[in-house]
Amino acid sequence: MSDAVVDASVVLAILFREPGADNAARAIGGPGVSLLSSVNLAEVFTRLTDARWPPDRMQAAVARLRLEIRDFDAELAFSAGLLRTTTRQAGLSLGDRACLALGMRLALPVVTADRTWAELGLPVEVVVVR
Repeated sequence: MSDAVVDASVVLAILFREPGADNAARAIGGPGVSLLSSVNLAEVFTRLTDARWPPDRMQAAVARLRLEIRDFDAELAFSAGLLRTTTRQAGLSLGDRACLALGMRLALPVVTADRTWAELGLPVEVVVVR
């Protein structure tokens, strides 16, 4: 997989060596660009902080993944907010909706470890790694 938007769950699957980590690594390790919303980057750092990773280890681990970080701007905030109506029943978080909004904006597939995304019927390709 290349030229895709990845969810925090994909990054965390790799860093925590969770089920699906190999698929997640293949999904972001292709020849293209893998994008991560700055909101999802904050999610990753939050989970690593909860796991008591030292800050320098966090930054080095994320840097090794060579993700392109995209800022969460006002237009994405609006799109993510509008997604609340169609994703409320599935319990999607702001981070989830930020990822989906970025994929929709750029017309790129979104890669996630959350299977429920594939069932939402949104106008974006969803690739599930586990």
